[in-house]
Amino acid sequence: MSVRSVESQLFPQARPELTVAVAGLGAIGRVVAEHLDHGIPGLRMVAVAARDRVRAEATMSRFRTPVHIEDIGNLAAVADVIIECVPAEAFSLLAEPAMRAGRTLVVISVGAFIAHPTIVDLATQFGGRIIVPTGALLGLDAVQAAAQGTVKSIRMITRKPPAGLLGAPYLVEHGIDVANLSAPLKVFEGTAREAVRGFPANVNVAAALGLAGIGPDRTLIEIWADPALDRNKHTIIVEGDSADIEMSISNIPSENPRTGKITALSIIAALRKMTSTVQIGT
Repeated sequence: MSVRSVESQLFPQARPELTVAVAGLGAIGRVVAEHLDHGIPGLRMVAVAARDRVRAEATMSRFRTPVHIEDIGNLAAVADVIIECVPAEAFSLLAEPAMRAGRTLVVISVGAFIAHPTIVDLATQFGGRIIVPTGALLGLDAVQAAAQGTVKSIRMITRKPPAGLLGAPYLVEHGIDVANLSAPLKVFEGTAREAVRGFPANVNVAAALGLAGIGPDRTLIEIWADPALDRNKHTIIVEGDSADIEMSISNIPSENPRTGKITALSIIAALRKMTSTVQIGT
């Protein structure tokens, strides 16, 4: 029996079908769209948006059921659920129409989400919903649970191959060159909010951790460029009254060295959870 067959028995469809649109067909969005094209119970992909329309058309031509390629601002008019896989600078162009239309927005640019607090106000006003998947991290359920009690501190240490940090605004602003390192170099230490401002394409995980726990201004982050690594490694350390937690994950990079392969799979898991009768985890 296939995994899908077992899954259909354990998690039978019990809700009306939801229409889905994918914004961005890069390393993350393309994988998510491919899974939707193959089929996720209770979900039907109806549109995508991409900066490179020619490439998007080529991608769609390989799908079982090609869908419309829409402008990013039009997705809210055609889909119940919109999956955000766009550069941080395009976040508000997608999020604001989605919230005004009362849609569900699955956010991967969590740093951009933190930088646009009015999105939450719009969601509240118009009945929108925002889902932040675990992404490239682990244990956010445990962090959320601990935060229901008293948490003294949350700290994350991120180590990446230098290629995964190239071009980050913080490095450019401070003249930090990571291209030819021969030993690990700590390139940043500060709060999660400061981290996502300086590394908007590199450490959305810091923003997700901040939201799950004690907030982005109390969550502390170290970022290291390590030439000995070929994976993105994150270690989370939590001190709380209910548990002391230490967790590490080493993510295999996708074709985009800034992003781990597991990020797209985390979105897919979140989508499956939306329509499952049984939900595992907080």
